[in-house]
Amino acid sequence: MPNLDKFIIGFDHALRTLLTPAQTLRPVPGTELPEVELSDSEKNESTALMRVNHVGEICAQALYQGQALTARDAEVQRTLAQSAREETEHLAWTERRIAELHGRKSLLNPLWYGGSLAIGALAGMLGDKWNLGFLAETERQVEIHLAGHLKRLPHHDGKSRAIVAQMQVDEAGHATAAMSHGGIELPMPVKLAMKLGSKVMTKTAYWV
Repeated sequence: MPNLDKFIIGFDHALRTLLTPAQTLRPVPGTELPEVELSDSEKNESTALMRVNHVGEICAQALYQGQALTARDAEVQRTLAQSAREETEHLAWTERRIAELHGRKSLLNPLWYGGSLAIGALAGMLGDKWNLGFLAETERQVEIHLAGHLKRLPHHDGKSRAIVAQMQVDEAGHATAAMSHGGIELPMPVKLAMKLGSKVMTKTAYWV
């Protein structure tokens, strides 16, 4: 695909991610559960955590877009595309839950998207094995992050918990798929840098 076509498609994808409601083919987890009454502090906690998760999905969309732009192998591109489709569903789920809680999305979403797009493109330029390894490590860290959210979410907020639990299952599957397609383990300094970057993002998105 010519570079100009890739740029146009990427720009369109960014606009859709940031400005239009995401769509989901699968039912939103927890739809069948009743909406329970939450105290103000519980609602604030659920909203903030779901905002962080929504930012994570914004970043995932950008990362996959950047990686796909520079990935060399068609099979790697298909793996990235499949994971991106599920991440789009996660984006829709978290967006819907934030609205149900009468909360707001992060004001810094364009910044998160732009930074993640650049990181994804760089990962892809390093080669497909590193690209897939970066994908796998990202998903492992997200899986751990989601497990922490399940501990922090109000126990009776079943709707939020159902969404996060299914996201955790999907992220683990993405990591396994990336490694099975030839991903390699990243050096420990890279993993630590990724954890530090993730911590900055989650701490900021919790409030802003």
